[in-house]
Amino acid sequence: MIQFNNLNRQYADIREEIESAIVRVLRSGWFILGEELGAFENEFKEYVGCKHCLGVGSGTDAIALSIIGLGIGRGHEVITSDMTAFPTIAGIMQSGATPVVVDISPDDGLIDASSIEKKINKKTKAILPVHLYGQSCDMEAVREIADSNDLKVIEDCAQSVGATFKHKRTGSIGDVGAFSFYPTKNLGAYGDGGAIVLDDEEIYQKLLRLRNYGQTDRYHHEEYGINSRLDEVQAAILRVKLRHLEEWNNKRREHACYYQQQLNGVSFLKENSYGVPVYHLFPIRSTSRDRLMDYLSSHDIQSFIHYPLPIHKQNAFHRQKKEAFPHTERFAEEILSIPLYPELREEEREKIVRIINEFRR
Repeated sequence: MIQFNNLNRQYADIREEIESAIVRVLRSGWFILGEELGAFENEFKEYVGCKHCLGVGSGTDAIALSIIGLGIGRGHEVITSDMTAFPTIAGIMQSGATPVVVDISPDDGLIDASSIEKKINKKTKAILPVHLYGQSCDMEAVREIADSNDLKVIEDCAQSVGATFKHKRTGSIGDVGAFSFYPTKNLGAYGDGGAIVLDDEEIYQKLLRLRNYGQTDRYHHEEYGINSRLDEVQAAILRVKLRHLEEWNNKRREHACYYQQQLNGVSFLKENSYGVPVYHLFPIRSTSRDRLMDYLSSHDIQSFIHYPLPIHKQNAFHRQKKEAFPHTERFAEEILSIPLYPELREEEREKIVRIINEFRR
């Protein structure tokens, strides 16, 4: 079986570094808000290119806290993409704000900037572009719309750590950037985890309080906050993995290039010239998507659909069910993600190409 992802291989490659980091934390006897987290936050903010970073409990919390930290909540609206993982929507709703979705560009699956302005009203307070599949959205277009309408920009970087827009890494372009360290991400922890990056000192100080019950000093709480802290073990693991991230992302690009050169009968997402992607996923498009997926499975190749249901069709999302999102709907019917991760072996990717090319549409 060719697995869609194989985290055991990555662990085997860096086992000694990981185990040494974990033992270091265990021997320290300090597990929350300690030196490992502080060190990771410093290293990650430097990597992304921001003045501040704070580790939080998950990518969903990173989105929610970012919105709250910007003073956005109940009675406000946040515009985002109809094609995203539901945690994007969950994060907006967790903040108290209302998510409003817009259609995507059919070429790359990213938010269609031309659709954003149609949804802006007096309640709109922010735009939340999702850098889906590891490619940056057109942040120049998003920022122009935001600036002309006095809106904040919150980047969902869950799938784009290391990706660039005009030589700036995603997360450093908006007002805040929200990251997920879910185990399957390009930079994945061994559990849940997330981070927020930003430049604004005042908002940073507010977020430090919000992630820790709103606490200013021990047992003194000036505002309502939550418990969302990246723990020391995960921070230590992420410090190890961050050192390998560029190498891993380059390997992902190598695999993607091979697929693009060798695959026939399917189409690829457009790679925009304004930046460099990191291929968190490698989606292909086929009008015979379901049959192709079954065909791959019959040859012991795992594949997944990211994502089979647009947000406006989810049962947990009611407010825009009657609206039309033609590009997102067609996209969801044709998209299929095939295995791509740094440790994928040459013979495995060769088999994947051979089987897809043999498929009769």
